[in-house]
Amino acid sequence: MRHFPIFLALSNRAVVLSGGGDAALAKLRLLLKTEAALHVYAPDPAPEIIAWDAEGRLSLHRRPMEACDLIGAALVYAADEDDAQDARTKRLAHGAGVLLNVVDNLEDSQFITPAIVDRDPVTVAIGTEGAAPVLARAIKAHLEEHLPAGTGTLARIGQGFRKMAEKLPFGRARRDFWQDYYFNAGPRALPQGEAAVQESLDTLLDDHLTRKERAGFVAFVGSGPGDPDLLTLKARRKLDEADVVLYDRLAPKAILELARREAIMIDVGKIGFGPSTPQEHINALLVEHAQNGSQIVRLKGGDPTLFARLDEEIDALTDHGIGYEIVPGLTAASAAAAAIGQSLTKRGRNQQVRLLTAHDTDGFADHDWRTLAAPGQIAAIYMGKRAARFIQGRLLMHSAAPDTPVTVVSNASRADQHVLETSLATLSADLDRCPDGPALILYGLAPRDALPTVQHLRKQEVS
Repeated sequence: MRHFPIFLALSNRAVVLSGGGDAALAKLRLLLKTEAALHVYAPDPAPEIIAWDAEGRLSLHRRPMEACDLIGAALVYAADEDDAQDARTKRLAHGAGVLLNVVDNLEDSQFITPAIVDRDPVTVAIGTEGAAPVLARAIKAHLEEHLPAGTGTLARIGQGFRKMAEKLPFGRARRDFWQDYYFNAGPRALPQGEAAVQESLDTLLDDHLTRKERAGFVAFVGSGPGDPDLLTLKARRKLDEADVVLYDRLAPKAILELARREAIMIDVGKIGFGPSTPQEHINALLVEHAQNGSQIVRLKGGDPTLFARLDEEIDALTDHGIGYEIVPGLTAASAAAAAIGQSLTKRGRNQQVRLLTAHDTDGFADHDWRTLAAPGQIAAIYMGKRAARFIQGRLLMHSAAPDTPVTVVSNASRADQHVLETSLATLSADLDRCPDGPALILYGLAPRDALPTVQHLRKQEVS
């Protein structure tokens, strides 16, 4: 991030602009929305600038800008559309220590003006570091289409009610009140006018003041295989509402950033054969925060009902009378199958698919290898990289065909997704080519020949 987004207080502060043509007009139309004291320096200004000066909306000076004009200024814009004049404005701005924007010149600018969606006092700023103005405008159009025109009215009325809302306890109770206002009571009342909105706030506050404090609650949320776009809408909503998030090591940063900025984030990751958070400690954390009244998201990779020690955590909650719900997520087996363009089940090939873990509490997990070794069997094996030699040996020992296709998908659905095509006979040896990261072994499946947009190593390339 080259440019840090901030909202700068400009009320009654001087903003200086050099230029009087089209570039100046474009910037002034935006700056006139602020409460800044605008000063424009242009020997030959456009008629619109002359009119704005006559209306008292800005101060027009029909001469070039000088160093003394920048004393006390908050910002300066170089908008002369002339390299020599813009370079002169740059020198003056640097000499005065005032932040400078040179229109259409990212390299010489110390700040940039984003595309803005204006629902005053709600403002959404969109920036692309100057790389894609067309994209910024497209995002702006999308937001303007979906952000109701009354959003600003609701925010303005709500702002005047903030002192009254302080009757509610700070934290969850107050957030619940405002969420109820902005997404339920406020929008319902707005068509009847501002007086109806104000009345709805009074009624809503009385209702929330008499409500019982919400009990602590845990949502077990599946974060999916890692691609934030595969997160369910309900999972996103739970993350946005959470006071506390306990997350596993597989949770990617892009998903964690969907949580509220004020939420307490606790890493309770486990690493196979490495440092891990004891399960008893995780259980204790869930109980402790829930008993304090927190709304908790226990974020688990993939789906929380698959190989995620969910029952142990639920038992800890039920032992203490704490409520919970389970929010399913897309499991890695589905993402891995999608990555290789295959179906986990197919008519005439297999009527069932096995989801197996390579490890249990005693080490490598044992399974019905004889049945799995039969022709046409399909299995998705979780946490199987370290156990690959064990799995390979058990299957070959039970007469599985050495040329049975096996595909290993690492980081399924993520930008660094990697597909390794091999066979049962060479599985453990070929895993040397498998990159770091979570991997799922698809036993009995090979990638389709035409595989778009994935890194794909065929077995002849790794043999």
